Amino acid sequence: MLEDAPLSLDSGGGGESLLIAGPPMTGKYTLMLRLLAEAGDRGVLITTGDPAEQARADYAEVAGVAPESVGVVDCVSKQRGGDLLDDELVRYASSPKNITDIGMKFTDLYEAFRETEGPVGVGINSLSELLMYLDPQDVYQFVRVLTRQTQDEGWTTIAVINSTMHDEQTLHTMYEPFDTVINTREENGARELRVRNRTQAATAWTTF
Repeated sequence: MLEDAPLSLDSGGGGESLLIAGPPMTGKYTLMLRLLAEAGDRGVLITTGDPAEQARADYAEVAGVAPESVGVVDCVSKQRGGDLLDDELVRYASSPKNITDIGMKFTDLYEAFRETEGPVGVGINSLSELLMYLDPQDVYQFVRVLTRQTQDEGWTTIAVINSTMHDEQTLHTMYEPFDTVINTREENGARELRVRNRTQAATAWTTF
């Protein structure tokens, strides 16, 4: 269970940044949602694979909140076609290829959520989709700016990356902006995680 894992987030918001890295089908996305729900009363998601409606529903189910309360930067729906207009808490970026537009749309929501009380969890699913189109240094700079913004507000940021899609140099570049890296794997039919940060060695693998 997650409660037994060597990982705890302050529900008051401490500006932590975490990267969940692992192979496909090892529970990265679900883990991100569970940790976001623990980290804050409200959520903002940058989704590069699912439309806003699906991302909202996924988060709302885990966090026990109304879907319409979840902020989303949707990076896929415009690319798939359709005449989509931004609304109060949903911003549509042109595509996962346009990192500048994604950053601007996130900043819109960042400013909106700053005006309200309570801790916020920010999720990025996933960095691997961005890296399909963009240079690792561009993605690195995007994450660096975003985590500085969220840290200033005491918000928690959690991103996901598929560790089997990238070489070691790219992975280590993506690790660098984050305070903590959570590795996931499947072992003997059970999903496991371990936690490592800048000051401590990796923990033992723990079922979650």
